[in-house]
Amino acid sequence: MDQIVSLSRRRGFVFPSSEIYGGLGSTYDYGHYGVLLKNNIKARWFEAMILERDDIVALDSAVILHPRVWEASGHVEGFSDPLVDCRTCKLRFRADKLEDSQCGRKPSKHPGETPECDLTEPRQFNLMFETTVGPVQEEGSRAYLRPETAQGIFINFKNVLQIARRRPPFGIAQIGKSFRNEITPGNFLFRVREFEQMEMEFFVPPEDSERWYRYWIDERLNWYLRYGLRQSRLRVREHGPEERSHYSQGTSDLEYMYPIGWSELEGVANRGDFDLTRHTEFSTTKLEYVGPDGERYVPYVIEPAVSVERIIVAMLVDAYDEEVVGERERTVLRFHPQIAPVSAAILPLIAKNDGMVSKARSLYEELRKRQSVEYDDNGAIGRRYRRQDEIGTPWAFTIDEQTLSDETVTVRDRDSLAQERLPIGGVREWLDDALERDWKTPKAD
Repeated sequence: MDQIVSLSRRRGFVFPSSEIYGGLGSTYDYGHYGVLLKNNIKARWFEAMILERDDIVALDSAVILHPRVWEASGHVEGFSDPLVDCRTCKLRFRADKLEDSQCGRKPSKHPGETPECDLTEPRQFNLMFETTVGPVQEEGSRAYLRPETAQGIFINFKNVLQIARRRPPFGIAQIGKSFRNEITPGNFLFRVREFEQMEMEFFVPPEDSERWYRYWIDERLNWYLRYGLRQSRLRVREHGPEERSHYSQGTSDLEYMYPIGWSELEGVANRGDFDLTRHTEFSTTKLEYVGPDGERYVPYVIEPAVSVERIIVAMLVDAYDEEVVGERERTVLRFHPQIAPVSAAILPLIAKNDGMVSKARSLYEELRKRQSVEYDDNGAIGRRYRRQDEIGTPWAFTIDEQTLSDETVTVRDRDSLAQERLPIGGVREWLDDALERDWKTPKAD
């Protein structure tokens, strides 16, 4: 994980937030390449969920919802962790995760294992961030930053049902920020207080819920394989009855082998009819499906939910590679080409050669209208190749002396390091075709 964090910082993917003021625990800012990577991940998810299907529609709900939403969902009453404080080291720990925590005085020990530890009794700690609506801070103005995007979908079920003219099975998907006041955030982006969720609620007839639950587990697993994660690093773990929420009809985690071990990447749950029933009860608005023949039922909900941050960590870890090329060590991010922040680099071999620079700039201007490409003339060509390898750029087009005589360029492949020449006028079509080709990571399982 230290290598991933170092590379992310060095190449401008992710920075600690508010760093000049000493930082704010487990909050991060995304640099240029981090933004491009994040946007590509969201775009591929949006394509798979909405653009490639006709049974799911999009939504973008508000971050601050009516406080009663969170009462209905159970978050006000039950969205909490047991918390203990150590009076000696002044640190705070989750009471149910002490075996995973480090003592503030003796990091080789767990809290409570040394005579110096003086732990308080556990008390419940709500994970929602409170805020106020309006100019006066009083009891009636209390609101919350949403801890998940799902509830915004449930309270819009009736709107979508009527306006989008949908009938089960159908889904509603959205991408948006969520906030959780985690007690023990950490492990880089894996657990943070502000994160971006991609959630889809798929509404189905109750008798079909188990079939759709299994369908979405397979569908989401195949999405990760499609975009380059190694099968040996992915697994599905079904929750036992003791792990599931009281309303869950079934929950499975898609787990990835992170540097911290097997951990949840994405969750898929059969939530039953709990959410629509609760919001019907609290709002007195019936959230049900009524068919053309008078059939009436509250749909069950299948929910695949994931944070963009956990996908970013998984893809950085899976793509990271080190190898020796020509007696020099090379660090490379072997991203799927449709995930990589930059699709191609345009490089004049000699930065001070006006002819090469002119043709390189012209090619860059042509390609940037369609793809995320980067022009780079800073430093020796080998150094520029290494720089592009570290940000995961799949291909580099180099304009050299031969280009000036026969209008061809060299294209270098990031993974194989193979080079070939092609007409400069055919680069755009070549790149479009290359991005559509099937891709599999060259890394061994």
